[in-house]
Amino acid sequence: MNTDTFSLRHIGPRESDHKDMLNTIGLDSIDELIHQTIPDNIRLQTELNLDKALSEQEYLNHIHELASKNKVNKSYIGLGYHPSNLPAVIQRNILENPGWYTAYTPYQAEIAQGRLEALLNFQTMVTDLTGMELANASLLDEGTAAAEAMALLFAVRERAQKKANVNKFFVSDDILPQTLSVLQTRAIPIGVELVVGNADEFDFSNEYFGAIVQYPGKSGEILNIEDFISKANAADIKVAVAADILSLVKLEAPGKFGADVVVGTTQRFGIPMGYGGPHAAYFATKEAYKRNIPGRIIGVTKDTDGNRALRMALQTREQHIKRDRATSNICTAQVLLAVMAGMYAVYHGPNGLTYIANKVHNSACTLANALEFLGLEQTNASFFDTIQVKVEDSSKIKELAEANDINFYYPNNNTVAISINETTTLSDLNDILNVFASTENKEAVSIQEIGEHTIIPENVARTSAFLENEVFNSHHSETELMRYIKKLERKDLSLNHSMISLGSCTMKLNAAAEMLPLSWANWGNIHPFAPANQVEGYLTALKTLEDQLTEITGFAATSLQPNSGAQGEFAGLMVIKAYHESRGDHHRNICLIPSSAHGTNPASAVMAGMKVVVTKSTEEGNIDVDDLREKAELHKDNLSCLMVTYPSTHGVYEASIKDITQIIHDNGGQVYMDGANMNAQVGLTNPGNIGADVCHLNLHKTFAIPHGGGGPGVGPICVAEQLKPFLPGNPIIASGGDNAITAISAAPFGSALACLISYGYIKMLGAQGLKESTRIAILNANYLKERLQGHFDTLYSGERGRAAHEMIVDCRAFKANGIEVGDIAKRLMDYGFHAPTVSFPVAGTLMIEPTESESKAEMDRFCDAMISIRKEIEAATKDNPNNVLKNAPHTLEMLTANEWDLPYTREEAAYPLEYVKDNKFWPSVRRVDDAYGDRNLICTCAPIEDFM
Repeated sequence: MNTDTFSLRHIGPRESDHKDMLNTIGLDSIDELIHQTIPDNIRLQTELNLDKALSEQEYLNHIHELASKNKVNKSYIGLGYHPSNLPAVIQRNILENPGWYTAYTPYQAEIAQGRLEALLNFQTMVTDLTGMELANASLLDEGTAAAEAMALLFAVRERAQKKANVNKFFVSDDILPQTLSVLQTRAIPIGVELVVGNADEFDFSNEYFGAIVQYPGKSGEILNIEDFISKANAADIKVAVAADILSLVKLEAPGKFGADVVVGTTQRFGIPMGYGGPHAAYFATKEAYKRNIPGRIIGVTKDTDGNRALRMALQTREQHIKRDRATSNICTAQVLLAVMAGMYAVYHGPNGLTYIANKVHNSACTLANALEFLGLEQTNASFFDTIQVKVEDSSKIKELAEANDINFYYPNNNTVAISINETTTLSDLNDILNVFASTENKEAVSIQEIGEHTIIPENVARTSAFLENEVFNSHHSETELMRYIKKLERKDLSLNHSMISLGSCTMKLNAAAEMLPLSWANWGNIHPFAPANQVEGYLTALKTLEDQLTEITGFAATSLQPNSGAQGEFAGLMVIKAYHESRGDHHRNICLIPSSAHGTNPASAVMAGMKVVVTKSTEEGNIDVDDLREKAELHKDNLSCLMVTYPSTHGVYEASIKDITQIIHDNGGQVYMDGANMNAQVGLTNPGNIGADVCHLNLHKTFAIPHGGGGPGVGPICVAEQLKPFLPGNPIIASGGDNAITAISAAPFGSALACLISYGYIKMLGAQGLKESTRIAILNANYLKERLQGHFDTLYSGERGRAAHEMIVDCRAFKANGIEVGDIAKRLMDYGFHAPTVSFPVAGTLMIEPTESESKAEMDRFCDAMISIRKEIEAATKDNPNNVLKNAPHTLEMLTANEWDLPYTREEAAYPLEYVKDNKFWPSVRRVDDAYGDRNLICTCAPIEDFM
C-alpha cells in the first residue's frame, strides 16, 4: 500500500473489496464491467497526457511555491473588489469546516435547518441594508446580479400596458465596467437595447422600461438617486440600483427612495478577493416581483407539529419545474460565501458595521484632505470610500506606487482613483501620501490621525435603522459566535456524517489538501484586476488547469470564466451563437433538447435567445434518434445546436451518441454537451470523442470543488477548434479568444480561488488516478444497483443491463401502499442519510449516485437502509397513513416526549437498524409544510408576530 498515493485516500473501496463487489455484480473484473458499460466505439485508445501525480505533501509544497510567485500589494483598485478582514472565528468554523462546505443545496429542509437559518440571516441583512421587501439567498457576482435585475424588469414591464413593447434599458456610464460587459452579453439575446449615458442628463422618456445606476459610481461619486428614482417613477421607468453594501451603512437605503431592485456583492463582508471569487452577490426587490425573482429564496413555514421551520420557498419558479419558462437558469448560488457574509454581519452587528463604515469613510476623507494640502485636486464632490486625484501623468504614479507595493486604479492618463477599505491603516494612508509627494517633489506632511469627517450629501445620508433583530445583537464575542455557528452546524447533515448519494450532483470527497490553499493570503488577497506581473502563481495555475481540462475533454481550449454550471451552459450557447453569426448565419436559433435534459438546459437556451424544440425519449430512456433526425432535418435551415447530457440523465451511455452528433452536424448545427455527468467519462471517453463541439464542466461535481450548501459552483467551458476564437473576454484584463464575446461573469477567470481545488485534484490524481476514479464510480454504481435488485426496480440501464455512474430506482408502484417517493426521502433521515435525487428526471423515482469516494461499508449501510425501508413500505397500507414512513422524520423531541401514541415503537422510529445507534443524526424539525410557507411568505428573521 503506497501511502504517498493520493488516489488511495480519494477512492473509497479498498482493492480487497473489489472481488466481493464484482461477485455481487456477477463479473470477474472491472475491465469486463467497463466493457459492458461503455460502448467500444467511444472508448479512448490512449491515456490522458497529464503530469505525473503528486503526493499530498508534494502538492502542498508545489502550491506553496506557486503562491510565493503571487505578489500581494496593498490594493486600492476598488471597482467592486476590496480587501476585507475575514474574522478568524468564521474562517476556522465555516470556510475550513467540512460540516459547512460539504453540505448540499437544502432541498431536504428537515436536515438543513442550520444553513437555512444562516441564509435567512443573510436575506435579513440584505433587506435591512437595501430597504427592500424581499431578498434571495445569494447570486453569483455583482455583474450577473445586475443582468438578472435587467431581465426581471424586462419581464415585468408588460404589467404597465404602455411599456409592453418597450425594450430600451438605460445604463449609467458610472457603472462598473465589468458589469456593463455582462449586461451587454445578456441584453442582445433577449431583445433589450442598452443605452449608456450620464445619469444626470437622462431624459426619462417613454422609450425606456428600466434603468440601472451605480451607488456610489465606479468613480466614487455619489449619485443623487433620490432625484433620479423620483423622476424615473414618474415616467414609469423601473430602476435597479447596484449598491456597495458597506456604503449602505452610511448611505440611505435605495428602497427608501423607491428603487425596484437593488443588487451588489457582499465580498466586503469578510470574503477574500481571491482574484475574482467566489463571492456572494445579493439581489433584493419588491414583494410584488416575488414570482420573478431569480435564484433561491429562504422562507419561514411550520412543521407537522406547528413549530417554526425553514425551507426554500416558491420553488415553482425554478428551472427544474418551469424549464424554458423559468425565471432564470440559476442552479448553484454562492451559499457558503453568503453564510460567511451573513455571519460577518451577525458578528459585528449594526454598531460594528457602523464603526467599520465610519473608519473607511473617515480614512478616505482624511486622505483627500492631505492630498489637497499637498496641492493636488480631488475631483469627487461626494464619496464614500473612493477618491479621484488629478495628476499630470498617472504612469509616473503607477510606477512609483507599484515599486512601493501599492495598486491604484487609473481611469485615464491624468487620473488616479483610490478606494479605501476596511484593512487600511493610518500607516497605509501615509504610504499613499508619500507616493504622491515623491512624484510632486514635495515633502509630505504626515497624517497624525484619522479625523472624523463626512462628505456624504445630507439627502442621501442614512437615517433608517438596520440589523435590529436579536441575532445581529447577540453574538459579538468569539465564544458566542463559535457556539452559534456550532448550533447551526449540528442541524445539518453533510458529507462529514454520511454518504450523500445525489444522482447528477456527484457528492464526492473534497479533500483537505485541495482546500487548504484557500485560506492562504497569497491566494486570497489578490485583486482580479491586479497587474499580470503580480499574479504569476495564479496565471500558472489557471493556465495549467485550462490545459488539464482541455486534455480531459478532448477539445482545443477552455475558459474558466463561467462561475456556475448554468453560467457554463449560457456561455457555451453564446459561443455557438457567435460562431454561427461569424459565418453569416444570424438566423440559426433552434436548439434541440431531449425531454430528459436538465431543467437548466432549456432555461439557458431561452436566455441565449434560442427557441427550444424538445425531442422525444424512447421507452428505454434513450434519445429517440428517429425523432431527433426528423426535427433536425425539419429545422436544418435554422438549427443552431443540440444540448445533450452524456451519459444521459437516465444514467445510461447511449450507444447511438456518435450518430446523434453526426445528425446535428449534417444539418448545420453544433453540439453542446452538458458536463453534469462527466464523472462517468474522465479517462475512459470524452466529449470531443463523441462528436460534441462544446461542453461545460461542473467543477463542483466531477472535479471536487465542494457544494458548499448550494454553491459555489464553477462551470468552465471547453470548446473545439472552430469555437476557440469566441471564448468570453473581460473589459479590463485581456482574456478569452481573438474574437471574444463580452463577459459572462464579472471577473476574467470567474471564481479563480475555487479553481485551485480542481487544480489540486487533477495534480494529485494524475492520469491514472483520474481514470481509476471513473472506473470505481461505475463499479460503485453497479454494486448498489445489484444490491438493491429485487427490492427496487431500476428504471433504465444500458444495452447490457449496466448502469453508468448513477441509476434511477422506480418508486411509483408504492403508491398502492399509500407511500410517495417523498416519504422514502424523509424516512432515510431517520437512518442517517440524505435522500438521493427525488423525482428527477422522472417523477416518483430516486436517482442514486454513490461516486468513487464512498467505501463499500458505507454503501452497504445505505443499501441496508433502503432494503429496511422497502420492508416498511410493504407493511404500510393506503387506508392507514399513520405509519413510520408517513410520520418521518422523527425528532429527538418526539422520541423523548412523555406521550407516545404511535402504532410502532420509539426504537423502530429512531433506531431502525443497529448501525444507527453508533452515529445517530437527529433532524431538528419534523416534516415541513411547503404549501403553508408559500401561502404565507416570510423571508427575514423577524418574529412571525411582526407579520400578523
